[in-house]
Amino acid sequence: MKSPSQCGCSVAVSFALNAIEREIVGIFDSIRSLFGKAAPQPGIEEAPPIINERRKRKRQNARDETRALIVDDSRTVVFALKKILRSAGFITFEALDADAAIDLARAEKPDLIFLDIILPGANGFSVLRTLRRDPETRHIPVIMISGNEQATELFFGSRIGADDFMKKPFSRFEVFARIERLLDSDMVPRRKAVPPEGDAEKAGLHEAPPPLST
Repeated sequence: MKSPSQCGCSVAVSFALNAIEREIVGIFDSIRSLFGKAAPQPGIEEAPPIINERRKRKRQNARDETRALIVDDSRTVVFALKKILRSAGFITFEALDADAAIDLARAEKPDLIFLDIILPGANGFSVLRTLRRDPETRHIPVIMISGNEQATELFFGSRIGADDFMKKPFSRFEVFARIERLLDSDMVPRRKAVPPEGDAEKAGLHEAPPPLST
């Protein structure tokens, strides 16, 4: 049988251990509040970070030397998109306005066009209408790009012959994801469906969108 002094010591030790445990928990809570997540507990293995499922899947790339025309009045956007595409083996052409875009599309006949909606002079919708009415360029897939909210709403309201839309600012991953959606079995960007020549109704060219404010 324990003596009163021994019992008192046991109680004191128990209180001391409880106090230490509370202090440790308090430290972990403080760390959690500072860093926004729980600190790893002693003896408990921290779970690995969750990886976006889209990024775990191997990317399907367009074949080497796929030719892309970049149309944007911002030299910064043109440079960034050119750098992304060339890193994957693309050949790029660049235009800063509507007239240059149409001339390059007809002369170079690229495999893919990235077309900004807001451009000096004629807007991207007008460029797209011209390309879709030309037998030499109507088959080229076009990805419209814009950071303008009004232009974005108009795109989704009209979709006049575009094949996809990419909102600024865009990431490297999104650029290649948009391209991948257009690839055929030969890894070449293709339009999913090209209306018969002269069928303006099916091509979405029967109604011009209203002018855009810059």
